[in-house]
Amino acid sequence: MSAPDLGGATAMSPPATSSSSGSDSPSIGQLFGEVSKDISTLMRQEVALAKAEITQSAKQASKGAAMFAGAGYAGHLTVLFLSFALWAGLAYLLDNWAWSALIVAVIWGIVAAVLALRGKKEMKEVQGMPKTADTVKKIPDAVKGNEEAAR
Repeated sequence: MSAPDLGGATAMSPPATSSSSGSDSPSIGQLFGEVSKDISTLMRQEVALAKAEITQSAKQASKGAAMFAGAGYAGHLTVLFLSFALWAGLAYLLDNWAWSALIVAVIWGIVAAVLALRGKKEMKEVQGMPKTADTVKKIPDAVKGNEEAAR
């Protein structure tokens, strides 16, 4: 008598199964460990990249700030010498050095007062970081799982 057809399997071989033994595939714990390691590596690399970019940006910003400082100093000297010229011109017209110096000083006093008032007005409009402060206040509620309070 002949053996019945078993779909290619012989009586000596074990039946084919869809899952292989545990030694061929990693366990869930190993997979989570690898993912955790990869995420840690990625985070370290991102932090290193951020540090490098910040360092480069800081160097460029310091060069720009130095140029602005130089421009400010040169502008200050320009205004100073223009003030001396105005003082001398008024002294020539008024034939009095003291009055011409007082006139130039009063002009600069008015400029200073106008700038101070404008600066005060601008500073009153500063609001800080209202959106960030609001978001930071919601973090504890979100961590606790209270999403309704966090919205």
